[in-house]
Amino acid sequence: MSKKEKSPRKKYTLKDLRKDFPTEEACLEWLKDRRYPDGIYCKNCEEVTPHYLVASRKSFSCQNCGHHVHPTAGTIFHKSSTPLTIWFEVVFRMTQTRMGISAKQIEREMGVTYKTAWRMCKLVRQQLEEDKDPFDSNDTVEVDESYFGGVKKGGKRGRGSENKTAVIGLVERGGRVVTEVIPNVKKATLQPIVEENIEKGATVYTDELKSYNGLTEAGYNHAMVLNSHDIYVIGNVHTNTIEGFWGNTKPGITGVYRHVSPAYLQCYLNEYAFRYNHRNDVTPMFVSFLSQMAHKSAHLL
Repeated sequence: MSKKEKSPRKKYTLKDLRKDFPTEEACLEWLKDRRYPDGIYCKNCEEVTPHYLVASRKSFSCQNCGHHVHPTAGTIFHKSSTPLTIWFEVVFRMTQTRMGISAKQIEREMGVTYKTAWRMCKLVRQQLEEDKDPFDSNDTVEVDESYFGGVKKGGKRGRGSENKTAVIGLVERGGRVVTEVIPNVKKATLQPIVEENIEKGATVYTDELKSYNGLTEAGYNHAMVLNSHDIYVIGNVHTNTIEGFWGNTKPGITGVYRHVSPAYLQCYLNEYAFRYNHRNDVTPMFVSFLSQMAHKSAHLL
């Protein structure tokens, strides 16, 4: 996989949002153009035909036969009683900080109920899960496990602490990150994830957790840092990149969201991973979020 070069991101403000998407019709037009970039294929006419907007039905009708196409079908917006303008602004607000925004703040700022705000944010995060194409055999990938959640009073601390949820992260140097909530950090859990996400022949850097033993025999150029001996960097061998990702993610989850149930942790990780993976895009993060939803929706139809 080729690494993205860092580019200046185009600034996108609330003023821009309200200029681009002032009405339901504007939101529908954007969804239509994103989902049908080559025009709408009419099943009845069996060809691409001109379509016009029918705002009352949130659809586009074929100019020749009247067949309707709904650009929200199969998306998180379909049959929602919340206006698209509100949906788009919620997505915009979710992209304005690297740390994220809580449903409580969405409730206050957007004038919706907490239940509605929480559901909207959850659905957006679910859409942010990206396809996990394996890292290339020429890549250098850092792998590290981490833990999320609190410790009850009197509970043990350290690796594998009680009441914590284990997560594995894999990050390509200069590229993207992949995260996955896992039941434990045993070898039988970690190594299949490494083999699924990284092509053989790649360089893999980890800490000295015994669960990573055997990666060399599995076909990787494996090297370890010795954290237990306070040796965190050996030449090019380090896990600072993935630890930096954890360092940005944990304060966001604990500071903004306070507590995240293990059942929903992957959705939150999807959001942070998506931000990281698109950090160098020229496209505004808001547009990247919306485009991902249109892309995911296309696979749901």
